[in-house]
Amino acid sequence: MTMTKRALVLGATAAAVTAVTITGAGIHLNKGQAFFRESPKEIVDEVWQVIDRNYVDGTFNQVDWKAARSQYLARNYANKEEAYKAIREMLKPLGDQYTRFMDPTEFKNMQIDTSGELTGVGIQLAADEKTKKLTVVAPIEGSPASSAGILAKDIIAQIDGKSTEGMDVNQAVNLIRGAAGTQVKLTVVRGNQQLDFPLKRAKIEIHPVRYSVKPSPTGNVGYIRLVQFSANAAPEMRNAIQNLEKQGVSGYILDLRSNPGGLLYASVDIARMWLQSGGIVSTVDRKGISEKESANNRALTTKPLVVLVDGGSASASEILSGALQDNRRATIVGTKTFGKGLVQSVRGLGDGSGLAVTIAKYLTPNGRDINKNGIAPDVVFDLNDQQRQVLVQDRDKIGTTEDPQYAKALQVLNQRISGKDTTRAESK
Repeated sequence: MTMTKRALVLGATAAAVTAVTITGAGIHLNKGQAFFRESPKEIVDEVWQVIDRNYVDGTFNQVDWKAARSQYLARNYANKEEAYKAIREMLKPLGDQYTRFMDPTEFKNMQIDTSGELTGVGIQLAADEKTKKLTVVAPIEGSPASSAGILAKDIIAQIDGKSTEGMDVNQAVNLIRGAAGTQVKLTVVRGNQQLDFPLKRAKIEIHPVRYSVKPSPTGNVGYIRLVQFSANAAPEMRNAIQNLEKQGVSGYILDLRSNPGGLLYASVDIARMWLQSGGIVSTVDRKGISEKESANNRALTTKPLVVLVDGGSASASEILSGALQDNRRATIVGTKTFGKGLVQSVRGLGDGSGLAVTIAKYLTPNGRDINKNGIAPDVVFDLNDQQRQVLVQDRDKIGTTEDPQYAKALQVLNQRISGKDTTRAESK
């Protein structure tokens, strides 16, 4: 399997606003459109063919996939909406929330401009693996959802008063998205509470990397917060490290909390900035063919590093933190990560719709399969509800000594800098 830069996506979710860039792959739209005008069956068969060739599970979740083709092509479809409904029905037995069909509007919503300007409320959504409830993976920092106080793990119960019971992620995304300046009300369940959040949709300018110099007992340290692995994450990370190196910092804290993932190549490029040698990630397709990515002896720094993670750190965040942990390059502090270890290829189809297909799973350098398991920190340190609320209400406290997880990370980093660290990263 080839790790093409533009096709492989590691985002944990379909999203009301997403940071990943999705491109078409291998379909000539004019030809496909002509086919589709002749018969909606063409798009049904096109989806079937893509799954048949590429889906990660060769047993198709014990589904007789050839029989499925016969079943769905035997039907007559009066219009494209009927065909779209049949496609979603055909994919459902695969039991994979990440393999999903998008109609042209939904697919267009995923083709977000790589400039970093997004429109929406700024939440990443996923269907909970067990309950199937729509769950917030992470609010995007600086977004309307984040400013209003929506948190990772909140359950979206209603959208503008409409129950989300039985609703899939794409349906929810379509209801939440809309023109900048318009309103949407999200009703969330958080523990035993039900909370209403009236939100104004907005254009959200996202710079994935923020950095600063912080004082510490062992000298100044570099603090870098990476909020998503978008197309410009790697260049911004390179700039941050180089500038902090010029300022003579003695170590680094890399904050991946609530980072829901993004592009595979971005996580690999960033890992190479921290690792001089060693493996980064391997992807394994259904034939057992493994593609490995490794460091290339071009690390920008070898100074001590601590990485902050939490339950909202997913996929590409888990690749990066797993690689740094397995290579004993960093100490991981925080709580267990999300646990999404699957790779999707997202492609345009003949009529302007799109299909995300799980084509591989990924493993950390030591061969850990983190899907549904996550990355366990070397130093477990959680926030209580009150501490979380303080940070939500005042985002400027994140990455300061008033942020308890940051304070713990700083303590661990100082131990590493002074050579007194007893929590060096070990394989879990």
